[in-house]
Amino acid sequence: MPRRRRRRIRGNFRHLCFKPCAQVNTLLDNVTLTKDELEAIRLADLKGLYHEDSANEMDVSRPTFGRILNSARQKIADALINGKTIEISD
Repeated sequence: MPRRRRRRIRGNFRHLCFKPCAQVNTLLDNVTLTKDELEAIRLADLKGLYHEDSANEMDVSRPTFGRILNSARQKIADALINGKTIEISD
């Protein structure tokens, strides 16, 4: 059984939803990003940290960080390409 460990999330995420301009929210499909995924994007893409350094910041292994980051990037690409709403969850 995998070990479930509390991950460190230091970003202050004020916005809970992003959607395409001029679209009614009820007509759009959703993509849900977890705070772990958003933190991985913040560390790797916004701050430009290496995966090893980012993993240490989040208190996870480097392979786990890589999986979280890949999942986040795939969801963001899906939302941007297909015009979906991005929601941030706990």
